[in-house]
Amino acid sequence: MLTKKEAVVIGKVKIDLHRKDREFETTYALDNAEGVKTLLSDYPKFVSRKRLGEYEAAEVLLDLHNAIELAYLTDRQREAIRLVYFEDLTQVEAGKRMGIGQDAVFKHIDAAADKIADIYYYWAGHGEGYSMGGRING
Repeated sequence: MLTKKEAVVIGKVKIDLHRKDREFETTYALDNAEGVKTLLSDYPKFVSRKRLGEYEAAEVLLDLHNAIELAYLTDRQREAIRLVYFEDLTQVEAGKRMGIGQDAVFKHIDAAADKIADIYYYWAGHGEGYSMGGRING
């Protein structure tokens, strides 16, 4: 049986159910291109976490792939994203494989990240589980 003092202490314990969500939204402001690039850079980490059975990582990956599909990327933008972030090549290596320079790879990634961020921005504005954290004036 608990004493009154122990019962009071137990009654004051609080669990922050949304801490992980806030940490994710702080790290990955997905309504802007830089947040999307940060998420893409951490792609291997999310794949590893998914393999360990982490449900949230699987959700993030599924949403990312859906956003990429919905973003109307050009073939070159899609290829640059795949090579640099999913196959872990440098932009120089990706450029060689694509037959273009590193600067062109950078531009393709930048444009793709903008388009992907637009999808997350739309989702955030329509209650799809994301919040707006990095975009100013749309």
